[in-house]
Amino acid sequence: MYSIQEVAQICDLSPHTIRYYDKEGLLPFVARTKSGNRTFSDTDLELVKLICCLKNTGMPIKEIKKYMDMVVEGSGTAEERKQMMIAHRREVARQMDEMRKNLNIIDLKIKFYETGRH
Repeated sequence: MYSIQEVAQICDLSPHTIRYYDKEGLLPFVARTKSGNRTFSDTDLELVKLICCLKNTGMPIKEIKKYMDMVVEGSGTAEERKQMMIAHRREVARQMDEMRKNLNIIDLKIKFYETGRH
């Protein structure tokens, strides 16, 4: 079992952020000790890492909550979760393509300055 501080360190988050995610309903699976402290299993830790991945790639908190609610519901939602991941992957790939195009423009501008014709 992991404490909130350990999960925060492993996931490069603040404990405050983890508490916020919990308050927003993203961590319905997390158990608490008798004193009310959150405890995380290895599976919980992997789900927190997934939440971070989805957040870092632009998925809105509302959509992450929907996904996590379906995780808690169980295997009956697997196909819907898969479709969410496919749609999100498509959007991330589109953003990456756009970023590559922008990076090419930046590289061209750098070459322009390196040639001394500025």
